[in-house]
Amino acid sequence: MNFKLTRIAPTPSGYLHLGNAYSFLVTKALAEKSGAKILLRIDDLDRERFRMEYLVDIFETLDFLEISYDLGPKGPEDFLVNWTQLNRLDLYREALERLWAKGCLFSCTCSRKKISQMNSSGHYLGHCLDRNISKTKKEAAWRINTFEGELVKIQDIHGKSKEEVLPEDVAFFIVRKKDEMPAYQLTSVIDDTHYGVDLIVRGRDLYHSSLAQVFLAKSLKDTAFEKVSFYHHPILKGPDGKKLAKSDGSTSIQFLRKSGKSLEEVYLLLGKMMQVEKPIRNFDEFKVALAF
Repeated sequence: MNFKLTRIAPTPSGYLHLGNAYSFLVTKALAEKSGAKILLRIDDLDRERFRMEYLVDIFETLDFLEISYDLGPKGPEDFLVNWTQLNRLDLYREALERLWAKGCLFSCTCSRKKISQMNSSGHYLGHCLDRNISKTKKEAAWRINTFEGELVKIQDIHGKSKEEVLPEDVAFFIVRKKDEMPAYQLTSVIDDTHYGVDLIVRGRDLYHSSLAQVFLAKSLKDTAFEKVSFYHHPILKGPDGKKLAKSDGSTSIQFLRKSGKSLEEVYLLLGKMMQVEKPIRNFDEFKVALAF
């Protein structure tokens, strides 16, 4: 298992929580095991939810967790000047134009309410595919046509590949939002290719998102991304059995730090949520508890 570059890719849309910490530490452990360097790649194109205090929290959390990285911004100011996704808008737009020129995209004016009315599952099933809505229509999202797509081939960290059908919940996924900003699936693929990432670590809840991104890379003829390996780790859940969320302030690293919790105590909390037999007090014990 040898890789060149992996990444930690938080969004400044809320205070980072224990689930984020777990994912970052898994990434660090895999990087050490595989010889990969770590890129800090902050996804900040969701301007409605972006807050400066959330950006600052990313750096404070990584510092508290003692996670160092090899490539990326040195701090909030450096990020805003040199590393923001706004600096790469031309890359995203060029990719969108290539996809449109190839006939891969179509405009869609459907609202979430309308999609739910058409399909009780809430999944979009291509209503606007044949409506020939203008590319330049205002308040229209751009979606990718996944209808005639082939099986998606995805590779794990051990070099094993499997082919999957693209699931309904990511069928015809959005690549440009109604506000004309590029969407997450597209920016993530472009960024990872731009920096040379060959190992992506994320939660199992994002497995379908990984399939969508591999599909998109194939549509873009992005052979580098098609060769990326993925590790989808288990999802930590709270006492209520639900996935942790940024809206739950009590599990935020910031809250725990300000409550006086030490790093060792945070590791103990992670160990309980991981449901391992032996207490975890530091990164070395955390690595032992992982089974890659």
